[in-house]
Amino acid sequence: MNKQKQQNVTIKGTKDGLTLHLNDTCSFAELLTELKTKLLTNKHGDADQIVTVYVKIGNRYLTTEQETELKALIEENQYLVVKQIDSNVILKQDAVRVREESELVSVTKVVRSGQVLHVEGDLLLVGDVNPGGTVVAGGNLFVLGALKGIAHAGYRGNKNAVIAASLMKPSQLRIADIITRSEEERNEKEENIMECAYLDDNDQMVIDRVQTLPHLRPNLTRVERRI
Repeated sequence: MNKQKQQNVTIKGTKDGLTLHLNDTCSFAELLTELKTKLLTNKHGDADQIVTVYVKIGNRYLTTEQETELKALIEENQYLVVKQIDSNVILKQDAVRVREESELVSVTKVVRSGQVLHVEGDLLLVGDVNPGGTVVAGGNLFVLGALKGIAHAGYRGNKNAVIAASLMKPSQLRIADIITRSEEERNEKEENIMECAYLDDNDQMVIDRVQTLPHLRPNLTRVERRI
């Protein structure tokens, strides 16, 4: 009995359009040949309807030229429009970026006026941020000291980032694109307590006791494993 030839292209219709599952082990040339045949024999769309196409290429890496060629082949049918090409492959530079963004960086220093301390991931600063100093993190900011300058957490748009400090007296706090300045009218506390800043469900900046963090951001437990 002859073994059935493996299909390199599987076309599935969904409520959102078409999903093309492409074999990631055959050659790119074989893939294009079979895809072209299947698109010709299986008509999709009509004069009154544009069909959105999602392409899943698994563990195959496509160059920019190959991706352009694949998209052009699909869109030879004027009623098909490629919305997205998904791959499991991650480039080395992207892997480095992901690692940096998830890394906790510990620094022991005083950030003085005019200085900027910038990290891609979470920042644990053991020291003060003086007035005029700035600390920026792609993730969360933890200051074991006095925060009297500018602190910007989640600078790439992460609204779940938090800022915590032993002494919270900032000139400006920023999480993602939400900014709040120092509240000079805030009553001075009789005792200094460690506080945190976060965004609530309405994107309003809230400053509270640091003890609220485990309930608000349970995923912060990953930091506990690294300290």
